[in-house]
Amino acid sequence: MTYQFDFGWLIEALPVLLKGIRITVQLILIGAVFGVALGIACAWVRALGPKWLRPVVATYVEMIRNTPFLIQLFFIFFGLPSLGIRMSELTAANLAMIVNLGAYSCEIIRAGIQATPRGQFEAGASLAMTPFQAFWYVVLVPALQRIWPALSSQIVIVMLGSAVVSQIAAEDLTFAANFIQSRNFRAFETYIVSTLIYLALAILLRQLLAGLGWMLFPRKASR
Repeated sequence: MTYQFDFGWLIEALPVLLKGIRITVQLILIGAVFGVALGIACAWVRALGPKWLRPVVATYVEMIRNTPFLIQLFFIFFGLPSLGIRMSELTAANLAMIVNLGAYSCEIIRAGIQATPRGQFEAGASLAMTPFQAFWYVVLVPALQRIWPALSSQIVIVMLGSAVVSQIAAEDLTFAANFIQSRNFRAFETYIVSTLIYLALAILLRQLLAGLGWMLFPRKASR
């Protein structure tokens, strides 16, 4: 039996695919910006912050890193309404991605902070920097420079993992693919197309993050 490929449905389905791509890109942009910001804050607490707050952040990090992202998503979307906290599908998806990336980026950034020589802390103090200035210029920027490739890879992984948000009816690329194949019954072709789109998005995102690294850390790029 010879399988007959049929991509004739693609033009008609293009608006649905484009909407799915737009929402996927939106999810990763919001998730990356706020997730990394949360990771920086948590890394500061774990490495240099108040001792009483460190166990709280450590508990959050371990809970997120040792539970499936899908369960975290379900807890936010289906569990929180039991406490009176309701949100839309996209809001829940954004929050889940921020919380997830925040925990993973926390440990990546903390590793970069811990690799900072003690002398750099003392140099910041000798220059009469405020604690925030010393952390930002002396500790954080060199730490991010060291761990940028690992952090970039984690952002790409979270982008690919965002496919599960279709389980709560967030209309991302996977939701669009599922919707299309339920109408055209061409599952093989539909998921080939969606796979290629995810591959293109991952490659593009990795290149954009590499370019951003060159812009943020020019001294490293020039070596």
